[in-house]
Amino acid sequence: MLVMILGLVIFLGAHSVRIVADDWRQAQIAKLGELRWKALYSMLSIFGLAIAIWGYGQMRLDPVWVWQPPVALRHLVALLMIPAFILLVAAYVPGNALKAKLGHPMILAVKVWAFAHLLANGRLGDIVFFGAFLLWAVFDFRAARRRPRDAAPAPRMAATLATLVIGVVAYYLFAVHLHVWITGVPVM
Repeated sequence: MLVMILGLVIFLGAHSVRIVADDWRQAQIAKLGELRWKALYSMLSIFGLAIAIWGYGQMRLDPVWVWQPPVALRHLVALLMIPAFILLVAAYVPGNALKAKLGHPMILAVKVWAFAHLLANGRLGDIVFFGAFLLWAVFDFRAARRRPRDAAPAPRMAATLATLVIGVVAYYLFAVHLHVWITGVPVM
């Protein structure tokens, strides 16, 4: 579990710089240039996420059970993941009403994803992994709401509908075809 925690510290730590040291971040961007900053940030993030995922997989080999979730919660997780995917897509489709209204749909998607997975997983490693993402998302959302928002384009119905359709299709593809392949765990 130590490897997973190290990966989480690296990944979530990199993603927390804007929360706890935005002035330092801005100074680094000015010093290095935006492209170099993003490249370093991306490499560190990918490295941390890879370590966290590898450590998570290792933790699953010798689990410590804290509680045994009822099977019915798996259905609730499957249901909660639909809005999580829609929110994730909303972060990238320009001009959709969800992004205009919520401001930070990707962070909300992480909250829903982490909370849902905490419901259906009772191993200590799961609680640490998904709990860390949920805690980070809570703090990041609070910090993001305090920052001035860029002027969002007026929401368009076509963009909002595209967001919903792409989100549902992405959910279907992931739930039915990719989740077992990536995690080894069926959605239901």
